[in-house]
Amino acid sequence: MKLTREQIIAIAWEAKADYDNGVWSLTYDELEAFAALVAAAERESCAKMCEDLDHFGADCIDCAAGIRARGK
Repeated sequence: MKLTREQIIAIAWEAKADYDNGVWSLTYDELEAFAALVAAAERESCAKMCEDLDHFGADCIDCAAGIRARGK
């Protein structure tokens, strides 16, 4: 899944990025937070895709759990 513009902006705000006159600015800590939030969104998207394949058996559910565990 590709993040939408709206999702990226929401993640940037969540990471406490600043926006002024069309320019986003982030401190290193904010950039780290932004990257972690993007990775978490990607993991969750992949895990949901695995869960949607649950008609193939327990392996898909186990795979989804494994993907989510990568964030811990």
